[in-house]
Amino acid sequence: MKKIEYLYNTVLGIIIIIAILLILSTFSLIGNFKVLSVLSGSMEPSIRTGSIVVVKPFSDYKIGDIITFEKTGKNKIQTTHRIVEMQVTEGVPYYLTKGDANNSADQTLVPKSIVQGKVLFSIPFVGYMVDFIKKPIGFILVIVVPLILVIGDQIMQIKKEIKKKKQENKL
Repeated sequence: MKKIEYLYNTVLGIIIIIAILLILSTFSLIGNFKVLSVLSGSMEPSIRTGSIVVVKPFSDYKIGDIITFEKTGKNKIQTTHRIVEMQVTEGVPYYLTKGDANNSADQTLVPKSIVQGKVLFSIPFVGYMVDFIKKPIGFILVIVVPLILVIGDQIMQIKKEIKKKKQENKL
């Protein structure tokens, strides 16, 4: 019985952690912190493929900072790269960025207005899980199925208690 209880508590803990990560990656946190997934290897080895990064906006950025910005266009793609050069045009800062693993800098300058923030730290491999959960099949497998199992277990516990009470009342 202890093994089942341990498994139950482990599954419940995993569901809670995954739910928290999903919420953190979907919404901005207090203080404008954001949790984002990095699913390419352009920043290896500084940021491993499949990591999550915690990003916070700052009033200014400098060469060497790793920033996350949202490329404009049809598909809004979030990119996390290092600032390698800065330019100011008509009072507006622009950053030339480059992935650490890339041979050359990015082709377009990044205006400060699209910078989401500076990377504070990263946690390897968790981004794969968060990205998977955001997809319908991942959400069903990782959140809904275990949740149904937990609810089913609780229903069975309630039925046992009701049966136990009925037997106690007969005596």
